[in-house]
Amino acid sequence: MTLSYRQPGVVLTDRRFTVPLDHDHPRGEMIELYAREVVASDKAHQDLPWLLYLQGGPGFGADRSVGRPGWLGRALKEYRVLLLDQRGTGHSTPASRQTLPLRGGPAEQADYLTHFRADSIVRDCEAIRAQVTGGVPWTVLGQSFGGFCATSYLSLAPEGLATAVITGGLPSLDAHADDIYRAAFPRVERKVTAHYARYPQDAERARRIADHLLTHDVVLPNGYRLTVEAFQSLGIVLGTGDGTHRLHYLLEDAFARTPQGTTLSDAFLEQVQGMLSYARHPLYALIHESIYGQDARPTAWSAERVRAEFPQFDAAKALAGDEPLLFTGESIHPWMFDCDPALRPLRETADLLAARTDWTPLYDPARLAANDVPVVAAVFHDDMYVDTAHSLRTARAIRGLRTWVTDEFEHDGVRTGGGRVLDRLLALARNEA
Repeated sequence: MTLSYRQPGVVLTDRRFTVPLDHDHPRGEMIELYAREVVASDKAHQDLPWLLYLQGGPGFGADRSVGRPGWLGRALKEYRVLLLDQRGTGHSTPASRQTLPLRGGPAEQADYLTHFRADSIVRDCEAIRAQVTGGVPWTVLGQSFGGFCATSYLSLAPEGLATAVITGGLPSLDAHADDIYRAAFPRVERKVTAHYARYPQDAERARRIADHLLTHDVVLPNGYRLTVEAFQSLGIVLGTGDGTHRLHYLLEDAFARTPQGTTLSDAFLEQVQGMLSYARHPLYALIHESIYGQDARPTAWSAERVRAEFPQFDAAKALAGDEPLLFTGESIHPWMFDCDPALRPLRETADLLAARTDWTPLYDPARLAANDVPVVAAVFHDDMYVDTAHSLRTARAIRGLRTWVTDEFEHDGVRTGGGRVLDRLLALARNEA
């Protein structure tokens, strides 16, 4: 049964689908997918083309917006939009510490989670397209990891696409996770340096907080153990449009004076908890490195290993001298599964995924080289999350792909840019720009 309801300027419809867990075994176990259809109120009864939105992540459900903000408002001028909760996220058979034990032990959980990468997501989309569009190809908008999925879509089922629009999400076609992180840590260092140039007072504030964490056992209200490495990981926000400002406001209220002395404030700890906890998106932590697995080499906690190649990120060494404390970026580490109560029961499962050597290819270079689907991509200059050089190399490998390289926006430009980013890309796809 479908349920429709209204928000300002839009009509929403909840849609649910059943798809195979393993598309190679269509008569095996089934899982549920949830998607929210969105159409402009004044176009609710019109026959409109469809736009499928694939969220970034991995492991995040689709946007829960109100009305028609930003890119969605631009899309609704001409499309009926489907916001898909990718498998394992949102309402789509979620995967978490609470649900995964239904699969069995860590080995069974790890086997189950191998079916939650871009290739399975693409096959989900193709499985539901006939029910949504009647079989007509749709336009896909892929943001970040959603762009990785769109690239897999072009590799696996280009016949399902009328147009592919990618924002901040052109992946390397062949890089191992180690290559991804060796390129990432220098980018993160540049973002941190830029942050301290904007807010020089934050350098001392960050050192003071890190020194406190190195000498005190701090536990957040939800039971998360706040280590200095966890504090450094707050730098993940520096790749977003307002991230540098958010980090600044967080750091300026870190300490409170109490009868027992100066300590980290409740307000600071509460904010940090919301930023660090994976309770709302545990799948992100579990499969993040596996999105780069395409051969017999294990990912083997790549970010943790590669970080050791960049000693400037070692907090103790920085504090022992006069170097600034460096925050880190988008990377998953084994200590997160020790610190975060939402992840602790899944540590062995994560270890097993990190050790796997049977990853299958996610992209087909030959098919991409022969591509005939209109494809456009926004590449955000010095994107902290997706390497620009990798993206441009992939752009050259996909026949007919047109890029818009810009430093006007950060990685989340499709959201922060209102409808301008999507408008520019749709015009580019139609050879109007």
